[in-house]
Amino acid sequence: MSVKVLIVDDSLFFQNRLKEMIGSHSDIEVVAVANDGKEAVAKAAELKPDVITMDYEMPEMDGVTAVREIMANNPIPIIMFSSLTYEGAQVTLDALSAGAVDFMAKNFAEFSRDSKKLSTTLQDRILAVAMRGDTAVASAAPATGFSTSDSAFKKTLTSHAPAQKPAVIVIGASTGGPVALTEVLSALPADFSIPIVLVQHMPANFTMAFAERLDRECQIKVRHAEHGENMEPGTAYLAPGGKQLLFNKSNPLKLDVIDGDASISYKPSVDLTFTSASEAFASRSFGVVLTGMGSDGCEGARAIKNRGGIIWSQDEASSVIYGMPMAVARANLSDHVLPLHQFASQLSEVS
Repeated sequence: MSVKVLIVDDSLFFQNRLKEMIGSHSDIEVVAVANDGKEAVAKAAELKPDVITMDYEMPEMDGVTAVREIMANNPIPIIMFSSLTYEGAQVTLDALSAGAVDFMAKNFAEFSRDSKKLSTTLQDRILAVAMRGDTAVASAAPATGFSTSDSAFKKTLTSHAPAQKPAVIVIGASTGGPVALTEVLSALPADFSIPIVLVQHMPANFTMAFAERLDRECQIKVRHAEHGENMEPGTAYLAPGGKQLLFNKSNPLKLDVIDGDASISYKPSVDLTFTSASEAFASRSFGVVLTGMGSDGCEGARAIKNRGGIIWSQDEASSVIYGMPMAVARANLSDHVLPLHQFASQLSEVS
């Protein structure tokens, strides 16, 4: 059975390009096109598509408002399209907070070319979020509370706590990561004592906007990592999009932000930052792999484990896309697999 997609965009050019790109896959069918958010809300309720692609700036009703209404009344996985500007990043983050599960950059020049890579990327993302279906939608929503008084929770915490206090905690994420990172970091106490490095697959302008938003919403400090700065306790450093973040070999608490090898698919790459952490801190390196497509982080997790460090990963039920954490778990590299809502409390115990 084909995955049914509703395209929402007020541009005839993008409507046609998206229909061509999406429709070229034998397992995906474009069932309708909506010209604005208001029409999208109505068609989502009527047609009940498996996935929606959503523009952000439209007449009648903008994309973020449409996402909010659809998620409130007819929850459906939504992939947001936005510009690569700082303002576009802010809108995208608003859409993700409203319940969208993923985003893609809307670049006219790239869409104008007959890009097989772009088509494949879009198709893969549609199939991935459709496959997760209700789970992806539920995972993108705010989590409910939990009790740390539960005996099973305490048993799990004790059995998986590291033998020594980590020198750094590196958290990697991709699809679903912005919401997941917000939930984890916003629940950490102000006196959290370990520096944190965040590696989220995002373009450059997006990471700057995301770091600023996290800093506003968290008790700990969150910074957009800069080359040469020294890490401080209780501060999280977000790897800049389009760059690689490493730990300085002569001074491990110093961050190196570099262009990196052009052949590496992800910028920033969880694998590279994890591997650098293992080389800099050995058994005091601590990696966390959250929701995301693909397997970035698996080889880096192996490097951390080989030097005696610790790896935790998110469970399938709470992941928007169970790709990155699944790769780590299936490789038997996870010391601890746990739901998203437990990370903050357990990390606080480690600190």
